[in-house]
Amino acid sequence: MAAAGQERRVGRRARLGRAVLAVAVGTAALIGLAADGAVGASRRPGLTIAVITHGDGGSFWSVAERGARDAGRDLGVRVRYSEANNDPARQAQLIDAAVRAGVDGLAVSAPDPAAIQPALRRAAAAGIPIVTLNSGAEHFEELGAFTHVGQTEFVAGQGAGARLAAAGATKVLCVVHERGNVGLEQRCGGAATAFASGVEAFPVTGSGDLAATRRELESKLRGDPSIDAVLALDPDIAIAVRDAVKSAGSRAQIATFDLSADVVDAIKVEQILFAVDQQQYLQGYVPVVLLALFVRNGNTTGGGLPVLTGPGYVTAENAHQVEKLAKAGTR
Repeated sequence: MAAAGQERRVGRRARLGRAVLAVAVGTAALIGLAADGAVGASRRPGLTIAVITHGDGGSFWSVAERGARDAGRDLGVRVRYSEANNDPARQAQLIDAAVRAGVDGLAVSAPDPAAIQPALRRAAAAGIPIVTLNSGAEHFEELGAFTHVGQTEFVAGQGAGARLAAAGATKVLCVVHERGNVGLEQRCGGAATAFASGVEAFPVTGSGDLAATRRELESKLRGDPSIDAVLALDPDIAIAVRDAVKSAGSRAQIATFDLSADVVDAIKVEQILFAVDQQQYLQGYVPVVLLALFVRNGNTTGGGLPVLTGPGYVTAENAHQVEKLAKAGTR
């Protein structure tokens, strides 16, 4: 019953998130209709929004950055995008720098909420509105944000685990490529609910050294041939998993979180079973829209709930629908 109640709550949140998202994007389009007239005249010139993520410049974050910059272009907003390369202390420093620069709005990812909370308190004290994105769905209110744009990671993990179980998996390796990222831990934890013996979280070097990551995975798979499924939590890691499975002579099925052009190609030829899609382009685009609306028109969004961009699932049956978009850098 508890699980069913959670499903209903998640369903309501998803419906609200979709409705809010439609309104926000529709309003953004309206704001950008004209440089003259009533709507155009309501624009506040010189608006600057800082988007500060823990990103590493990989295929996932390049799409999120594209979304943020496209939103800035569409709305006539200056977007300052920066990444901390998975360094929480560096992310806090970037937030403080944005506060000192006097930005009008702040969009931040929150994989390590405690590490950036003091900096975000200083932002709030300076009167800067905040939206969290990507990671931090359960923590956005305590961080001073008026909403979060992303997916509920535990629920997304549950969906991935259920799909792997339905495909016949019995022993799953969950590849953790960023230590201390609460969202990744939640994904593995959610996937574990589908298996009586849980799943094994396996830390790897990560995106900064994909060759080392591939070697670590290959060694693990050679040492434990009972592993029959591997869940990657990043598209670049997924390709390293694919190559490691082949090199190790493993028959493990592969699934991943998040899309890239390479992942879509691998899904099409059934090297990867599916990808959990959280639509990172929206995670870059929508916070800029919501912050611009807040500053220009006093709008708040979400009603105390996150604006959900996922999870969706890309499989061999629907990969063709996103193939061109992934290659264009918007999915």
